[in-house]
Amino acid sequence: MSSSIAPAFRRALSSDGKPDRVAAVLDRLEGFSGLDPVIDRIRQKVRGLPLGPVRDVLHGRWLGHPVHPVLVQVPIGAWMSTAVLDLMPGERRASRTLVAVGLAAAAPAAWAGWIDWAELHKRQQRVGLVHATTNVVAIVLYAGSLSARLKSREALGRTLGFAGLAAVGISGTLGGHMAYRQAAGANHAEEVPHLVAPGWHPLGEVADFPVGEPVRRAIDDVAVLVVREVGGTVHALADHCSHLAGPLSQGKVADGCVQCPWHGSVFRLSDGWNVRGPATAPQPAFDTRIVDGRVEARLREKPPSSHVDGLVQERSA
Repeated sequence: MSSSIAPAFRRALSSDGKPDRVAAVLDRLEGFSGLDPVIDRIRQKVRGLPLGPVRDVLHGRWLGHPVHPVLVQVPIGAWMSTAVLDLMPGERRASRTLVAVGLAAAAPAAWAGWIDWAELHKRQQRVGLVHATTNVVAIVLYAGSLSARLKSREALGRTLGFAGLAAVGISGTLGGHMAYRQAAGANHAEEVPHLVAPGWHPLGEVADFPVGEPVRRAIDDVAVLVVREVGGTVHALADHCSHLAGPLSQGKVADGCVQCPWHGSVFRLSDGWNVRGPATAPQPAFDTRIVDGRVEARLREKPPSSHVDGLVQERSA
């Protein structure tokens, strides 16, 4: 028996030089433009919600990374525990309670997910829309499961619960694809400290940087945004936005900040602090100095904080 199972198992794991079936399906989903009209309508409605500062709370800016993956642990944990208890006799009340807890916790998790989804690239949104739809299916199944349990139809309640858990598993696969394959929610500026060599690096002549205008330069092949203020202070940040790598050098500079042209994240020029989301991580910042009329920069090791910090400026004749 084992000798016949082993070859079949090896065939299942072998790609034979072709993409794995699940990965191939997800790749096709990314490119399925038929979802775009629905995506555009939903995105417009989500972006138009008058949430104010709550929007950044749901993005997870206060946490330093998206809050949605944290919130989903509660319904997933509750429903997984329900499945375990459903396999044991005499645990009807506990199972019923856990189903209800999962349903209650699904609401804030869904809100955070939709707010993040509205600020993603189109290919990520296509997968995300199916991810959200699968979550809705799971919620409907668990709502039916709770209703059946409350009516003492335990067999139906357990069946709907297991079906809901299967939907949650599919949803989790799609969410994992978004997070790890498509880098949705990841810090797209994290690699900068690993790529920039220590010490000072030339950026160009002071005259090369018009006052108040964003200019793009490079340090060790890392794109850098440079802005010179009226008083002569020069700011430098990593150019690729931490949210989805948007070009900050093409953004708007105002009030000591730069706004990403892609999704509107706002960063403080003095230290890279993310003043407004959807970015949840700050931008790597550089100390600057002017030597013989030339601007130099080095990567700043101290992470930014939310309070106003002064930019270190070193000047020499």
